[in-house]
Formats: sequence, C-alpha cells, structure tokens
Amino acid sequence: MNALSPADALRIGAQIQVSKTVSRLLGGFGDLLVQIEHPKWREDPYPLYERIRAKGPLYRGLSGSWATASFALCDQVLRDRRFGMKYADGTPALTGALGMVSQTYPESFLDLDPPDHTRLRRLAAPSFKPGRMDRYRPTVQAVVDSLLAKVAGQEAFDLVGDLAAPLPITVISDLLGIPAADRSVFAEYGTLIGEGLSGVHSVRQAERLITVGEDLVVLFDRLLHERTAIPGDDVISDLAAAVGDGRMTARELHGTALLLLIAGFETTVNLIGNGVRALLGHPEQWESLCSDPSLAAAAVEEALRYDPPVQASLRIAHTEVELAGRRIRPGRFVAVLLAAANRDPEVYERPGEFDISRSGASDHLAFSSGIHYCLGARLARIEAEIVFRTLAERMPHLRQAGPLRRREGNSIRGLSHFPVTA
Repeated sequence: MNALSPADALRIGAQIQVSKTVSRLLGGFGDLLVQIEHPKWREDPYPLYERIRAKGPLYRGLSGSWATASFALCDQVLRDRRFGMKYADGTPALTGALGMVSQTYPESFLDLDPPDHTRLRRLAAPSFKPGRMDRYRPTVQAVVDSLLAKVAGQEAFDLVGDLAAPLPITVISDLLGIPAADRSVFAEYGTLIGEGLSGVHSVRQAERLITVGEDLVVLFDRLLHERTAIPGDDVISDLAAAVGDGRMTARELHGTALLLLIAGFETTVNLIGNGVRALLGHPEQWESLCSDPSLAAAAVEEALRYDPPVQASLRIAHTEVELAGRRIRPGRFVAVLLAAANRDPEVYERPGEFDISRSGASDHLAFSSGIHYCLGARLARIEAEIVFRTLAERMPHLRQAGPLRRREGNSIRGLSHFPVTA
C-alpha cells in the first residue's frame, strides 16, 4: 500500500525539482551557502567553510539567509532565545519535500521552542543523567567485544557496517527498551531516517520515509501500552509514566522516542567512523593512541572538534536581532556552521591539524550549545571512547583496506562504508 496519494506524490516530486533548480541557480551565482550541499564538497567541505569565514563574522547568501563560521557567534546564536527552531508564530521551519515528509512525523523537543521544548526535555533528561550513562560502560564494552569477535580472523571488515553502526543501535535499543524481536527492523528504520536528514531526493524515498515513520509510531504506541501495564527499567517506561499522569501526550512520547533513536544512532555511528578515519589518516596520532590507550577520551574530543557528525544547525530570528553589526530581520535563517566554528583560528591553534594531545579540545560545538545541547552527548562519548581504546589495544595494525564511501548529503557528515584490515 502506498503511503502517498498521487496528488501528494506529484507535489513532492515538484518540490524536489524546484529545490534542485533553485540550488543550481543560486550556486551558479556564487551562493556559498547553497554550495555547502554540493557533492563536490562531500569529501572535504572545510575549504568552503574557510571561504565563508573569509567573508567576515556573518555571511549573507543570495536567498537572504545568513551563516556564521565564527565560534563566538555560533555559540551566541545557539544560546540566544531570540532565535528559535520554528518561526515566531509556531510555523515549522522545514519546507519543500523534506517539510512535507516531516509533517507526517510526530514532533520532538528538538523541533520545538520553549515552553514545550523545556517541558518535554525535562521529562526525558533523567534517563540520561551521567550516573545512569556511566552504568552503560560494561554493556558498551560487551557489545564491542562481541562485534569484534565476529570479524576476528577476517582479512578485512567494514568498520561502519560491522562495528560503528550496530553498536549504537544495540545500545539505544537497550536504553529505550526495544524488544529483541523488533531490533533488526529498528536498526533498518534508524538508518533510513538518518539518510533522510540530509534531504529528500526522490518520491520513492519520501514514500519510504513516511511508511517507516508510521511503522515506528505503531511500535512505540504498542510499547507505551505494554510499559504502562508492566513498567521496566527503560526510557519508554519512564515516558509512559509521564503519559499516564498527564505530563506528556502519547504523540509526544512517539516524537521523543523517535528523536532518541535518530540522535542516539546518527551521532555515534558517524563520530566513530569519522574519528577512526582521522586516526588512521594521521599515523602518528594512531601510534600515540596505541602506545597509550588512556588517550581514547582525548581522541574522542579531538575527533568531535576536527570532523563532527553534525556540520551545521539552523535557527530562525523571532525578532530583529543585531549580530556582529548586522541586522537580522525576523523570520530570517541563520546557519550555525558548527564544523567551521570548531576550526576557528580565533579559538584554536593549528585548527586544521588533528592532534589528540590538544589542550582544550573538549571546548567545541559538536554537540551544539544552549537549550538544545545534545542530551545523549555523554553516551556518545562513552561509546566512541570504548571503541577507540579497544581498537588501539587489540588492533594496533589497523589500516584502511580500500576505497571509502561517504553517505549522501553534507549536513550530516559520515561514512557508509569503511573497509579496514587489522
């Protein structure tokens, strides 16, 4: 059964074509913001970020949207309550084909501004307290051990498919309380939605994303009823209790669970892939880690700074805002270029170098800032740290074994295939 009516399919197809045409035109006229999503920058977008930085603290694209590569301005915008995720009247920011697809999904607190954001984040936050996350260390280590045991003896393996992807989906499934029978489809759906974060490129993809969203809502609704009857020690049980006493609606639970799935999967799989690639691409840094695996936590922070999974975040001005001497009109977008901010020469010495001994590497914006700071940052750090340390201890001769394949889109940066040999 098709998730889209013929009319909706035509509308989405038209939106995709319009978006491609506008991007080609603006890019052809030199709009650097549009060029960020061009495939030619997929392998290395950092020279383009430096071109934007060279334009000054704020760059204005031809569409009227703004961008900043400045660490100070990025941090300021992310913390400034005069900017939001939606328009001031509550209208969703996403438009076009991706906007049409996203409207079929339940909203999460990441999509919202206060007071709803504050209320929903506060309900989810206790599940991600540092102490609770630290208790997952043995679980993460056990999963890593199991995954590496499966590739032991192989001439080569895919670091993404065999390790970086199955680890976070296993951990987030356990955290949420996803039954074993549902975990394989849960992983598949997480991957499909993750691919959609960089845009909708075909009617077929849109239809698949809508179907996946509907299926996940059915799953989460079933778990809501099960955990209401028999609570467990998991996030969905915690959220079900909030639904039961009226602090959250069932639809809000669906949206929160979806967010935790995508954020828990996308951030970590790409952090691990990007981080290991940086380590192996800088042999002296890999050798340092192998010589002293206790540097794993520092390696995680430098990987997050040097090549973060989330490259940028958008905010919308709710009122007129003066920023770096420029007036941002209400309703205008500001692209917060997190990856560029993490290489700001005003903040970091040798910003383009990967150095796991760097002082202050943890002072980055890879997990955003302000009220939308990543709720699962500690868990992502734990997972990546254990992977880096375990690989350094057990596979010191690890190296790339063939061509890499990058995931589609540039806003979420990562690898879809990373052949390695130990």
